[in-house]
Amino acid sequence: SMWRWLKLPDSISSGRRHLLTTLAGAGGLLLAGNQTARAETPAGAEKVLRFPGDPPENFVVYQLNKADADYQEHVLFSVSAMLRKYEDNIKIVVVAFAAGIHPLLQQPKRPVSREIREKIQSLNHYGVEFHACGNTLVSLKLTEKDLLPFVKYVQTGAADLMELQQKGYAYISW
Repeated sequence: SMWRWLKLPDSISSGRRHLLTTLAGAGGLLLAGNQTARAETPAGAEKVLRFPGDPPENFVVYQLNKADADYQEHVLFSVSAMLRKYEDNIKIVVVAFAAGIHPLLQQPKRPVSREIREKIQSLNHYGVEFHACGNTLVSLKLTEKDLLPFVKYVQTGAADLMELQQKGYAYISW
């Protein structure tokens, strides 16, 4: 075996010796796998092994507060780009208020393209959270029931932005 270099004291039973040799071999395979993962990443970038359920190391909150379709497309594109770059190592929240709340409504009061609505649904499936400002809903004579089912109601969008930043979320605004 390639692990013959692993010298174990004679006092260790043969069963325990076999277990320790096997564990050492498995550790070597993990290290070899880690080297492979590093070799496949771009130069200068080291791939960190992550396990399902590991908490993310990166946190970002986006502000969505305008009705302009180009603006909304840019914000959602940036969210997608962050997901592509950080995969499961990022937690993203999009806080919508003012005219930016319409894409999160079941029946938008302003025009919202099908593409934008589909992107929001897709991003939600990838774990992006969408928060909607309750004060904006009140000004539109709407309630929490008017939101898409996956959207989280927050009383004040601006306060939500501040509180997320206090928790360590990087703030992105256009």
